[in-house]
Amino acid sequence: MTDASCLRPATPADHDALWQMLGPVFRAGDTYAIDPDISREAALAYWTGPERHVFVLDEGGVLGSYYLQRNQKGGGSHVCNCGFVTHPEARGRGVARRMLAHALDTARGLGFRAMQFNFVVSTNTRAVQTWQRAGFDIVGRLPQAFHHPQDGYVDALVMFRALGADPSEGDDT
Repeated sequence: MTDASCLRPATPADHDALWQMLGPVFRAGDTYAIDPDISREAALAYWTGPERHVFVLDEGGVLGSYYLQRNQKGGGSHVCNCGFVTHPEARGRGVARRMLAHALDTARGLGFRAMQFNFVVSTNTRAVQTWQRAGFDIVGRLPQAFHHPQDGYVDALVMFRALGADPSEGDDT
């Protein structure tokens, strides 16, 4: 069950909080295939693009955000894609899990039949484990597709989950 009381659509008033999370994550260059020198304006335009549903987890301050969009057009438009970011001070507190549960519920409500992550950096083990616990399978591996600033060339994973089942029913081991 998702606690939706703290998850709400993002507004322009959230842009400063979004940038406080996106800036360090994009600058680190170790989880997103985004230019580390991206400007604030470009980062916000990327995250809040016109075809994206953007949400924030707000508990007296924004602790995380995610966007949800269709993964492809036409025949692939029944599959959605998401991106997630958590405030550094909120990591390890279940923020990503809560946002993912909300994203899965939201995606179902919008009529999507599946969710796919196109490019999960393999060294981002916390994300990989979170997605797997929520029922995502690794359905593809892109060898050395990501140039990690510390680890060199590492694999990127394609992860997929059908949206027929409630995420809380998944294996939580």
